[in-house]
Amino acid sequence: MSDPVAPERAKDVRAAAAAWLERRERGAWSNDQQTAFDAWMNASLQHRTAYWRVADAWHRTDRLRVLGAPMRAQAASPKKTAPWLFRGMAAALVVAMAGGVAYKTYFANPAAKTYSTTIGGRETLAFADGSEIDLNTDTVVRTAVSRDKRMVWLDKGEAYFRIKHDAAHPFVVIAGGHRVTDLGTQFIVRREEGRLEVSLVEGRAQVDAANGSVRPETLKPGDVLVATATTMAVTKKAPAVLTDKLGWRQGVIVFRHTTLADAAAEFNRYSNTQLVIKGGETAHLTVVGTFRANDMTSFVEVAQTIFGLKAARRDNEIVLSR
Repeated sequence: MSDPVAPERAKDVRAAAAAWLERRERGAWSNDQQTAFDAWMNASLQHRTAYWRVADAWHRTDRLRVLGAPMRAQAASPKKTAPWLFRGMAAALVVAMAGGVAYKTYFANPAAKTYSTTIGGRETLAFADGSEIDLNTDTVVRTAVSRDKRMVWLDKGEAYFRIKHDAAHPFVVIAGGHRVTDLGTQFIVRREEGRLEVSLVEGRAQVDAANGSVRPETLKPGDVLVATATTMAVTKKAPAVLTDKLGWRQGVIVFRHTTLADAAAEFNRYSNTQLVIKGGETAHLTVVGTFRANDMTSFVEVAQTIFGLKAARRDNEIVLSR
């Protein structure tokens, strides 16, 4: 059983949550800030609960303010809040949180909904406009989709977007500070630490770099864009490659001359048991085949048979070596 949290510490956590929310609402959110924010959120359930409580109260307060404004003014200008005003409201919200707001309240807020999958899990989100999002393993997205605004934040993991195009209301995906704008599109977005990959399956999409560090790229079918905080590079892939990338929608992983190290990393996304490759020569062996994403054991048996490897099981790891 965990020790009870001291009131002073809980107060500090709520203040930190409000500070993070202020930084995110201010815009110009960098990849380094996202990394730091992810680390803070993942540090404890207390951090996540405090953040979502503050976010819930802020969004509900701001939504009431917007709904009370004249319709024409609301449509004419997006939400802008002076930093000093936000800090005052955030501080007031922290005090209000002492009374407690149910954690699940945030998820019921139509202005911002969060969805997540477990390790090895998958889920499909369907929206009233006809758009759909398939979430892969260990993925977190936040959505704000209505008739007037269509935005999704990919906070973690991988998702396949099938978007119903509406030129008047473009569908925008924010991931690691980068912005992907639908132009009549089906695309895959995969977010990893320090790296973003966007694969265009159908239609077109525009990708704007974090903080405008490099020029935007317009993707066409077969284009795969890899971005970091300061670079973006586009390569053309065969249709079969993109089909392989979507194998997870059928519960499989497809390897085509993939190194054993990369294959292990891919399997590790779908399991709490981690596959470890020992030895540089072993790591560079290549594999070809299709495997069930949730069947690491079969993959290990195949690797043992084909390459003559040894498998040692310890705690939550399987170590493959010569």
